[in-house]
Amino acid sequence: MNMFEQILAGFEAMSGWEYVGVFLGLAYLILVMKESLWCWPAAFISTLIYTILFWQGALLMESLLSFYYLLMAIYGWWQWRKADKTASATDSSSIVSWAATTHIKWIAAATVISVVLGYVMDEHTHAKMAYLDSFTTVFAVMTTYMVTQKVLENWLYWIVIDLASIFLYVEMNYYPTAILFVLYTGLAWQGYLIWRKQLPVNQAIHYES
Repeated sequence: MNMFEQILAGFEAMSGWEYVGVFLGLAYLILVMKESLWCWPAAFISTLIYTILFWQGALLMESLLSFYYLLMAIYGWWQWRKADKTASATDSSSIVSWAATTHIKWIAAATVISVVLGYVMDEHTHAKMAYLDSFTTVFAVMTTYMVTQKVLENWLYWIVIDLASIFLYVEMNYYPTAILFVLYTGLAWQGYLIWRKQLPVNQAIHYES
């Protein structure tokens, strides 16, 4: 079976609930780009579907990660509502840009955790590509939190995570998922450009200095 046939077979094997999860996942990204509060209900339902599907498929770590996304959807709804009220009162956008030193600290911490987790998974489980899998998981957890805080640079993190995930899924022959992540990568870049334009003037000056 060639790659094209594997891609078609992969899409044909997807259940109806998986298609709903993918559709709502894309809706979540588009709504995040628009800073719509309704991105979080879309994320909640999408991750709820994947939490159940992964659990039923005995993919326990993936199910646990999806459950984390589920909780963050609730937190994101609450955080964005609070931030939007503050932004409305001050007549400014609630998007923020972190200082380079803050990013360095977060990246360093996530890298250490990724290496440690990768080592444990590589030495004590039958996990494949354990270090790359740990990297994408740990940084996805961190970056999801950044989305709830409306940190501009979250989109740049997602681009790196998505590109790494594409390589991972291709290597594991998950071609339909890899194609979806190509789309996610393009949407992440668009999201960055859109949010960059919405960055408050004082933040933009700090960001460029």
